[in-house]
Amino acid sequence: MTQKKRINLALQGGGAHGAFTWGVLDRLLTDDDIEIAGISGTSAGALNGAALKSGLLEGGRDGARANLDWLWSQMGAVQDMRMPDWMAAGFPAPGMMSAALQASAPFLAADALSRVVSPYAYGPFYQNPLERIVRQFHYDTVCAESGPKLFVGATNVHNGKIRVFSGDEISTDSILASACLPTLFQAVEIEGAHYWDGGYTGNPALFPLFEPDLPEDIVVVNINPLERAEVPKSTQDIQNRINEISFNSSLLRELRAIHFVQRLLADGSLSPGTMKQVHVHMIADDALMGDLSVASKMMPTPYLLHKLFDAGHAAAEMFLSTHRTALNARSSVDMAAMFN
Repeated sequence: MTQKKRINLALQGGGAHGAFTWGVLDRLLTDDDIEIAGISGTSAGALNGAALKSGLLEGGRDGARANLDWLWSQMGAVQDMRMPDWMAAGFPAPGMMSAALQASAPFLAADALSRVVSPYAYGPFYQNPLERIVRQFHYDTVCAESGPKLFVGATNVHNGKIRVFSGDEISTDSILASACLPTLFQAVEIEGAHYWDGGYTGNPALFPLFEPDLPEDIVVVNINPLERAEVPKSTQDIQNRINEISFNSSLLRELRAIHFVQRLLADGSLSPGTMKQVHVHMIADDALMGDLSVASKMMPTPYLLHKLFDAGHAAAEMFLSTHRTALNARSSVDMAAMFN
């Protein structure tokens, strides 16, 4: 009998690009040899994590896949985004679709409005569009002690620190806080404090996954490109790259700290057991994400969600075929090369 590979998942936020993570999770859930022990999620990653855990406890792996399907059907406002290949073939490439969205009148108008009008200006007419979806989560299973441990990160507006919600602390408000972009949504108040998107301080937070009872392996599902070859020149491209860099900075800081500790353990400067051994893995498709833009993050069209799901599924398949043997044995990310 094959021994299960126990892993933790670190799920990034990135708006509608979180459909890539949906595809990754769908593929991982079809593999009986993979056991998900812990999940840390921010923004769209928090929504994906909550849907996965709740579905897993209610209906096993098939239940988790169905719950993720439900989540993204709600995000895309359609019942089934797995369109036939002959239909998808009639659409332009995802990058072209994203560029068209970025140049569209509705996006340009919304983008301009968000730069000059505060979300507090709407008074009694303000409504967070995600609330309708997030309120439908089954919090008895999302917050349950059984199943994967779930951690949701949000940024405290007052002191700029991350707060990680877990167990009974996870609620509609904490998930909405994790996904609260301050130019679009009003800060979410929880216990007298106000919170914005967790991506500013942890996208996602890795340190909750260092608990002793969790496995050594952290699989980061990255949906914000770490590198871009071209220098952005349009105002939209510049703002998009600023957001990508800021939302990746906290992750890179934690990865650098992990790399430093692992070096100290390896050369004997730290005694075994004083710090946790951590194996880092990453599932990403920077080529695809590099072709997309902030417009496709904010405007979840069924076609793009479908393509992101397929890309995530393929990326997870490639990861498993290439790095399965590294799980529970060693890191598959070359940390030295990443930080040199």
